Amino acid sequence: MMTRVVLLACAAAAAPLFAQYKLETVATPPPDLPAAYASAISPQGYRVVGPKGVWCEVWFRTAIPTGAKPADPAIALPIAQGTLIGILRFPGNGADRRGQQIKPGVYTLRYSDFPVDGAHQGVAPQRDFALLTPIGADADPNATPAFDALVGMSKKAAGSNHPAVLSLEPAGGTTFPSLNQEGDTDWSLSVKVGGLAMGIILVGQYAG
Repeated sequence: MMTRVVLLACAAAAAPLFAQYKLETVATPPPDLPAAYASAISPQGYRVVGPKGVWCEVWFRTAIPTGAKPADPAIALPIAQGTLIGILRFPGNGADRRGQQIKPGVYTLRYSDFPVDGAHQGVAPQRDFALLTPIGADADPNATPAFDALVGMSKKAAGSNHPAVLSLEPAGGTTFPSLNQEGDTDWSLSVKVGGLAMGIILVGQYAG
C-alpha cells in the first residue's frame, strides 16, 4: 500500500513537467488596444493553449526596428534597449520567467538586455529579455525607455520589487511560427517579424 501511495505521489508531481501546449492563430487585434498602438501592432496574433485552456496570447509589432548585431556574444538580438516588440495578454493568471504571478490583462513587451553584474549572472545563456508593463501605464509605443526606467515600469506588472520578464533567444528551427518544447517545462514561440527571427519563452520558469 505504501509503495502505491509513493508511486501516485511521484506521478502527480511529475505531471506538470510533461504538460503539452499547442499554438493557434488569432485573427483579431488585442482587446481594448489603445489607438496609439493600433498601427504599430499586427492584427494577427498567436494563442498558446495548455492543459487548462488558454495560457496567453501575443501580438508582435508590424516591424521591429533593428540595428547592427552587438559585439557581445551573450546578446542574441540586434534590438535597441526599450524597443516595443509586441503585446501580450493573459486571459487568466499568468507568470513570468521568474515564476512571479501576473494578473490577467494586456501588457506591452519591450526589449532589454540585462546588465553584466552579479545580480543577473547565470540567469540565461543570453542577456536578451522582454519586460512586461501594463498597457495602461505605457502610453507611447515609440518610446525607448532606458534600463532603469523600464524596470520601474515593469514592476507594475509583477506588483513586486522585480520586473516581469520573459526570456528572448534565437529562433528555434526554421519554421515560423512554431511552438517548440525546450527541456521538460519550457515552451518557446519562434516567429519571424519582417527579417528578424527570434524566440520568446512563454511557458516555463527559470530554476537556477
